[in-house]
Amino acid sequence: MIFIEHEPWESPDATRLRAAQRAELDARYGSDNHEPGAPPTAETVSVFLVARDGDGTAVGCGGLRLLTPGSAEIKRMYVTPPTRGTGVATAILRALEDAARHAGVRALLLETGTAQPDAMRFYEREGYHRIDNFGPYRGEPLSVCYSRELP
Repeated sequence: MIFIEHEPWESPDATRLRAAQRAELDARYGSDNHEPGAPPTAETVSVFLVARDGDGTAVGCGGLRLLTPGSAEIKRMYVTPPTRGTGVATAILRALEDAARHAGVRALLLETGTAQPDAMRFYEREGYHRIDNFGPYRGEPLSVCYSRELP
């Protein structure tokens, strides 16, 4: 069973999960310079969620950064490698979508990258559609952007 809760951006588990994500992406891209735009912070991410397994171990996370009235960007979506393929990512994504609806968001956007085909397949399977790169990702050759209108 997976439990998903709001958690402070700076909590130890949230920080650990984001660091693990960063290390994985640095390895995939061969550098630490693979994220255009301003990195998310506690001030810019209005919702941050952590998923825990039945033992209370933090196994995934994700956040929302509001962009404009009615739109938000999914940030720092991550699931630990041993729990991939178990439904954790889908549970986090659905919880983020619920939080977005509650905040009046109608459109969710996100950026992933060319070295993350697994993420691209996941978002497409979950109803996200590829769009032209937006905001700081415009013209970025490593960026791939997606969007989904929330019902």
